[in-house]
Amino acid sequence: MKQELVRDWMSSPPITIDINAALPEACELLRKHKIRRLPVMQEGKLVGIVTRGDLRGAQPSEATSLSIWELNYLLAKLKLKEIMTPDPITIRDDATISDAAQLMIDYKVSGLPVVDKDGNLVGMITESDIFRLVVKHWREEEEKEAQPA
Repeated sequence: MKQELVRDWMSSPPITIDINAALPEACELLRKHKIRRLPVMQEGKLVGIVTRGDLRGAQPSEATSLSIWELNYLLAKLKLKEIMTPDPITIRDDATISDAAQLMIDYKVSGLPVVDKDGNLVGMITESDIFRLVVKHWREEEEKEAQPA
């Protein structure tokens, strides 16, 4: 299992967003695609990552005294380049799942942008993808054990 490759378990193609996009656009993409993180791109290159938590943290508290119109105006002006994590930790598509899991543990992240040998973004690998792999292997082992000898 730990020798499985990232390219075989990653989500591809990745859903991405431009560095100059506004916060509401990112929120809509996350909601629409039911994902938790977005690679942030600039001129075709990966420059950052933004997570659902980053977006929530950038939104004002419900205790604000601003009107809904003022809030919407301010949120529409907030660009991802102001709230993204720049230069995210990445992993190559030919790396093993074990390597990906170790990077996630070491850096305390739940997903990694996946790049090819030329550094181009080709996918995303997440804890959920790794968990899916684990469950698949457990099911296969259960099926083998259930077969008569």
